Amino acid sequence: MEARVIAAAAFALAVSLPLSAADLKAKPQVLLDKLRADIEGVDRGLEGVLGVVVRDLTSGATLELRGREVFPSASTIKLAVLYELYRQAEEGRVDLSAVVQPTSPRVAEGVLERLSDRVSLTVRDLAVLMMGWSDNEATNELVRRLGRERINARLPSLGLSETHLRRQMMDLDAARRGEENVTTPAELARLVEILYRGEGLRPESTRDLLALSLKPEAGAWLRQGLPDGVRAIAKSGSLEGARCEAAYVDLPGRPYSIAIMTAYLRRDADGEDAIRQISAAVHSTFDRLARSSEHGRVISAR
Repeated sequence: MEARVIAAAAFALAVSLPLSAADLKAKPQVLLDKLRADIEGVDRGLEGVLGVVVRDLTSGATLELRGREVFPSASTIKLAVLYELYRQAEEGRVDLSAVVQPTSPRVAEGVLERLSDRVSLTVRDLAVLMMGWSDNEATNELVRRLGRERINARLPSLGLSETHLRRQMMDLDAARRGEENVTTPAELARLVEILYRGEGLRPESTRDLLALSLKPEAGAWLRQGLPDGVRAIAKSGSLEGARCEAAYVDLPGRPYSIAIMTAYLRRDADGEDAIRQISAAVHSTFDRLARSSEHGRVISAR
């Protein structure tokens, strides 16, 4: 028994069971232990640093691997921009229907850089581009309108004290100065929960936010580990040497939040593979829990 505890500590991986989840039955706990072992295996094989948080939103059980470590957030920081947009819209600071004409030149990667200087969109359209295509210029336009200081000032009140938007997208000079956008796996998982639940937002704002962000993002690796048709808010991010993604997965009967972050990657593709593998393993485990009787019989509709 003692050896197993020491081994688990060596990987810094823990299953935290709050009082509300302390009565998990033995067999479901075995499934979570096996999931933990699967994540440990991915960690051992990755030439880089991996951070993972998986939160069972039914039992409250939390699976963590370096969940409090700070990682580059890459484009997952856009989730914080999205939340601030809807908060400021409710406060009357921003009009989602206002028409804007993005300025030029525009930073790379996305849709706007390919469009003419005369294109006009609404503020909400910019959010659609930010979430669905991870458009960097659309994000920068929103950050300028919302104010980077206001975005950062909101985050501690949400319990996100290690999440910081320090620069706009594609600002390599700022990145070289060490002004990196950062978060932790635990805070990233918390952020997708906030968005999905619409914490601090009116119901109509939450419905619109979900309608905008539930559509699959092209090229998201975590989503590639999910079956077609699974409802989820997900956002991926990529930088040289870093890949990350977070999602609230609305699995009927067993919803969960998940954040997977990597850094110091020897090969970027390895980080993408790690995210896919972990996502598939987590979904497999939670899907069985959702469709099983209390004794472990899996009941399928087919």
